[in-house]
Amino acid sequence: MTRRELLAAAAAAGAANMLPGTSQAAEGLIRPFTVNFRDSDLDDLRRRVMATRWPDKETVADDTQGVQLATIQKLAQHWAKDYDWRKVEARLNALPQFITEIDGLDIHFIHVRSRHENALPIIVTHGWPGSIIEQLKIIEPLTNPTAHGRTEGDAFHVVIPSLPGYGFSGKPTAPGWTPVRIAKAWARLMQRLGYMKYVAQGGDWGNAVSEQMALQEPPGLLGIHTNMAATVPADISKALAAGAAAPSDLSPDEKRAYGQLDDFNKNGLGYAIEMNNRPQTLYGIVDSPVGLAAWMLDHDIRSYRLITRVFDGSAEGLTKDDIVDNVTLYWLTNTAISSGRLYWDNAHFPTGGFFDPRGIKIPVAVSAFPDEIYQAPQSWAEKAYPKLIHYNRLAKGGHFAAWEQPSVFSAELRDAFRPLRQSI
Repeated sequence: MTRRELLAAAAAAGAANMLPGTSQAAEGLIRPFTVNFRDSDLDDLRRRVMATRWPDKETVADDTQGVQLATIQKLAQHWAKDYDWRKVEARLNALPQFITEIDGLDIHFIHVRSRHENALPIIVTHGWPGSIIEQLKIIEPLTNPTAHGRTEGDAFHVVIPSLPGYGFSGKPTAPGWTPVRIAKAWARLMQRLGYMKYVAQGGDWGNAVSEQMALQEPPGLLGIHTNMAATVPADISKALAAGAAAPSDLSPDEKRAYGQLDDFNKNGLGYAIEMNNRPQTLYGIVDSPVGLAAWMLDHDIRSYRLITRVFDGSAEGLTKDDIVDNVTLYWLTNTAISSGRLYWDNAHFPTGGFFDPRGIKIPVAVSAFPDEIYQAPQSWAEKAYPKLIHYNRLAKGGHFAAWEQPSVFSAELRDAFRPLRQSI
């Protein structure tokens, strides 16, 4: 039996996976996992959506006061009358899912191995208000590239974990699960799965975790890819904090990035400020599904406007079901507050600003999407990442790039990591 067959058999049986040269005591049990919520949970959700107590309409004609009443009412109507959670449940259960305990906490993950033996292992990390739902569309293109116009040399073995406090992972009962600690857990997960060489990818919190992995340089990590790079130079960060105008010597790309960051600082940080400081106060989004949906929609203005267009009937990268799938996962798993505590932990155990360069020494690839919180300029990326192996400025896509533009995103990962494949 080949090594691949041994690993597959162990995973299928839910057995304790053994690494060559390690003892059983050093390993944790990997248990199969399936999703199956009760009908009563879904009935209660629908009842709560239909019983929503609505506020008055906003007093402006635009979205400057937040999520507009018309948008959230369209979402609620779809959720209560047309939406079927069982469809996404079936999609999840068609994939190999597992739970394993790491550092005292149960970690849920999807693990799909390519049929191509020399595939490159990759761990992909979501953010907030994302989840594993965010990456479902990229699994097939990455694991089965020959069905998508690429060669078997482009194949990946894909691992997609749920962050602690998110989705089906355990909820920390004490503070301290920061990106630093999560990064260490992810390295242990990849080792536990038998991957001696691998790469990591992430955006949002997924970028923070992936960059911490890069700083820690665990054995086997070849490089990382980010779609929300941390590249803002110190002088730019200082000017933004002061509310100053963009420096006059910026290039057009840098000036645009400055404007995007300035707009986000002034108009898009409400959710983060609250969760940085008082996540436990958010009882309303645990009790009201529509309240939860509105809170999650109001992340960044370009994503919100895309979602608004979706519920107005436009064909976009996301569908109505995509959006409601993600909110429903948060609702059914009751993770509105436990997910928000990641912000509190990060604020109280700081490792630097979210967009501050961290001095990463291993290879880094950057995909800069135009509707991200900011589209990282190549000049900033080159300064932030001394071993920048790939930079591409995309024409379309935003904060949830893997979700919105899965074909483009999958192509980016293939191209970005191609230089590292000779190392596996």
